[in-house]
Amino acid sequence: MESRDCILVVDDDPEIRRLLGDYLMRNGFEVVAARDGREMWQMLSRHAVDLIVLDLMLPDSDGLTLCRDLRAKAAGAGASPTLLAHPNLPVLMLTARGEETDRIIGIEMGADDYLVKPFNPRELLARIKSILRRTRALPPNLMPESARFLFFSGWMLDTGTRLLTAPDGVATPLSGGEYRLLRIFLDHPDRVLSRDQLSELIHGREADPFDRAIDVQISRLRQRLRDDRREPQLIKTVRGEGYVLASPVERRNACA
Repeated sequence: MESRDCILVVDDDPEIRRLLGDYLMRNGFEVVAARDGREMWQMLSRHAVDLIVLDLMLPDSDGLTLCRDLRAKAAGAGASPTLLAHPNLPVLMLTARGEETDRIIGIEMGADDYLVKPFNPRELLARIKSILRRTRALPPNLMPESARFLFFSGWMLDTGTRLLTAPDGVATPLSGGEYRLLRIFLDHPDRVLSRDQLSELIHGREADPFDRAIDVQISRLRQRLRDDRREPQLIKTVRGEGYVLASPVERRNACA
């Protein structure tokens, strides 16, 4: 019998937990639930979770902080079995406010997508399926290749561990979104990529004209690459067209 994906719903409203749990189970998922951050960590230690639906506002913490801590714990020692198996465990953030600032900060903290309350359960289901597809099957131009290490402008990306190493030797783990975005640029060096192209590859949909998620992710990736925000040298903005990685890329099977 084929195993079912497990969704962890973290929300302090028992009715929402029940409704989402029933709906997702009817659509082929296993569901575990938590009412706050403390219970979220408990569920992650007990269950093999494939995706977290995380409410922004919780009684003991907030979803943004929990998302940030989730990414930090995945990269550190003593991670739970779920985080060891899924170091880039996807997070779908729920927010009742719907403010652009909340969505932007959510992306910055490592959330893979966001949904504003109230929402249609069908949209939630579609978002979950889309995120799971993206995390398990990279777009065609991001399929694993024989060369494990990608070198550019003194930087190195290990596609096996998803560690980005700076010219000074400092290594940093990337979130799922950061890794996908960087791989897109590394697979298309010196080619201008539009916001729609980037959004389709990362989020599985075209960019909304008023959605700044792609721009926020570009900004976050530039920070990772220590690229000057005002005059970036690696990921440059081409006004009216998109973004381009202005660096040659070398592929090797060994890092030496």
